[in-house]
Amino acid sequence: MTTRVDRLTAARLLDSADALGHLLVDTVRGGSSVGFMESLDHATAADWWRGLARDVESGRLALWAAQDAEGIAGTVGVQFAAMPNGRHRAEIIKLMVHRRARGQGLGRTLLATAEHGAADAGVTLLHLDTETDSPAEGLYRSAGWQRAGMIPDYATDPYGIPQATTLFYKRTVPLTA
Repeated sequence: MTTRVDRLTAARLLDSADALGHLLVDTVRGGSSVGFMESLDHATAADWWRGLARDVESGRLALWAAQDAEGIAGTVGVQFAAMPNGRHRAEIIKLMVHRRARGQGLGRTLLATAEHGAADAGVTLLHLDTETDSPAEGLYRSAGWQRAGMIPDYATDPYGIPQATTLFYKRTVPLTA
């Protein structure tokens, strides 16, 4: 299956909000802790994506979406630091892969895309958090991310159960001169 990964403009984000909403609902229903509860409905999920358009337009957020023959199969974002003393760092957010596309390397592709995009924007330090002992934790470790620590009961999973969160960081090297 051929998958294409594209950076989303604010206009493309708005055009894709419905499909991204389906991805977000699938991710949450699959048990992933991405900030939403199991009761998340499609309309709320699509609206959440629409709410990101201003940040994409302003450059505070970079988003990429992976599309396959069935539609949007995954996404990842880079949230750039807002304060002047943090412009060298950014956070990887909302790395999601639809359940139909898991196990095919798409998560790794999206992560690498975000890392390269951040490096090209001048970011030299990336960070992220993920549910401790989740499959994502293995992905980050195998992609060279360093574990910074763990916070117990940081967030609830989609079912309302408090879970620990592991913090990771990775230094980047700009790809362009």
